[in-house]
Amino acid sequence: MPEPRDERTLTVLGAGPQLTVQDLGRPGHAHLGVPRAGALDAPALRLANRLVGNDEGAAGLECLGGGARLRTGVAMSLAVTGAQVAVHVDGRAREWGRALSLRSGSEVALGAPERGLRCYVAVAGGLEVPVTLGSRSTDLLSGIGPDPLRDGDELEVGEPQGRAVPVETTHSAPIRHELRIRLGPRDDWFDPGSVATLADSPYVVGSDSNRIGLRLQGPALRRRRDAELPSEGMVLGAVQVPPSGQPVVFLNDHPTTGGYPVIGVVVADDLPTCAQLRPGEEIRLRVV
Repeated sequence: MPEPRDERTLTVLGAGPQLTVQDLGRPGHAHLGVPRAGALDAPALRLANRLVGNDEGAAGLECLGGGARLRTGVAMSLAVTGAQVAVHVDGRAREWGRALSLRSGSEVALGAPERGLRCYVAVAGGLEVPVTLGSRSTDLLSGIGPDPLRDGDELEVGEPQGRAVPVETTHSAPIRHELRIRLGPRDDWFDPGSVATLADSPYVVGSDSNRIGLRLQGPALRRRRDAELPSEGMVLGAVQVPPSGQPVVFLNDHPTTGGYPVIGVVVADDLPTCAQLRPGEEIRLRVV
């Protein structure tokens, strides 16, 4: 293995199932057809950044399913939040949810999540990949921002700008298996019984869910209008229903327009839950 270089870098030794650079995204460009992207669990990224003294919006890593391995180019602080994973530094167990002081050449390994699905890694100074439309985030739909990371990729790390925030205890927030939704704008396109079905029936998270959408499997929602709906703007959290009748919750990399009717929109405060739901888990939708 090559010797680490004395530079402000973070090297990806192993990317795991999916490793991307994310900050708080690039909202405000939907009229250009550009999704917002950004961390699916924004509170987790904000916390990781606070722990190492960064601005809350600094770019960090979003790690799907754990398994990532990283190496520091210089001494730096690092924190892991989001899904609860085992953290090992140079083979020794270290704390999740704490600012860790690492030496130059330290190797960090993340285990598989004990609960949840996505964990977040912040380093003091943030990741300095190129900015596109005001954000450093990877967008899997449009391809804007850095590509998903691969083994051997090297990331530049900025200079620390603040002091790490001391936290007495940090616990992983419980994952609520319920999403609140507000009906509309196209709930009138559905059979009246479909709204009751949506609210009263359990749904299972599909294995084909991703950063674009959380795909749900359960009782089909029946339409009462067979006409074609012209494409219209889509918002984060929109619950779109394709011809299969199986609802899809649009997440950060969602398309900005769509032609299938939207029966409701997930309440913004519940969207981070979508980042941590695993395929096969059961959830319920509650109309508010």
